[in-house]
Amino acid sequence: MASRSSSFKAAVITFPGSNCDRDMAVALEAVSGQPAIRVWHGDADLPGNLDLLTLPGGFSYGDYLRSGAMAAKSPILRAVVAAAERGVPVLGVCNGFQVLTESGLLPGALMRNTGQAYICRTVDLEVANTSSPFTRGFAVGEHIRVPIAHHDGNYFADQSTLDQLEDEDRIAFRYLDNPNGSLRNIAGVLSADRRVLGMMPHPERAMGPAAHASMGGADGRRLIENAIESLVAA
Repeated sequence: MASRSSSFKAAVITFPGSNCDRDMAVALEAVSGQPAIRVWHGDADLPGNLDLLTLPGGFSYGDYLRSGAMAAKSPILRAVVAAAERGVPVLGVCNGFQVLTESGLLPGALMRNTGQAYICRTVDLEVANTSSPFTRGFAVGEHIRVPIAHHDGNYFADQSTLDQLEDEDRIAFRYLDNPNGSLRNIAGVLSADRRVLGMMPHPERAMGPAAHASMGGADGRRLIENAIESLVAA
């Protein structure tokens, strides 16, 4: 993988309160062989010729106002939105998913879990779409296991938006045992062009050998491998 990805360039955006940015950077380097570029939220510009942008998990700005709402107004988000509109792939995980919805790059919102409690455990997901760079190596209906760690992961959208997501095949992953009350069991959503993925589960926490449950399994590594292989081949 590393030899095929020698020119691969990925960036990780860090906000005040991000706590999974290093994890994401380590995961990207583990698969691509290339160190991820670290970008601060106050920067106005992104590095050129990026193959992938990532918005990591955490509690940007302490989740004040709404989770992801203040981060969506950071200077760097203008550049992120512009890059996404040019077709640069974007992966937002957990708080990054919240930022993507708050910035308008993805529809819907992430609300407080129905149990009003923070949840941190590995969950079972069903792959619902395989037509994105992130999901192409999976099979529709395949079950995978990826950790979650969130207090505001309850995906909400109005019925017309949910129907549109269904009709356009833009639901990437569904929970098998819905832990947070997300409508239609949604765990991950794609943009209309399939180049932006927001998901609450943390693939960067499932990078170990499949046989080692203590390392989160290997299904997260597969997602990151899918993305990098797709983008290197493009």
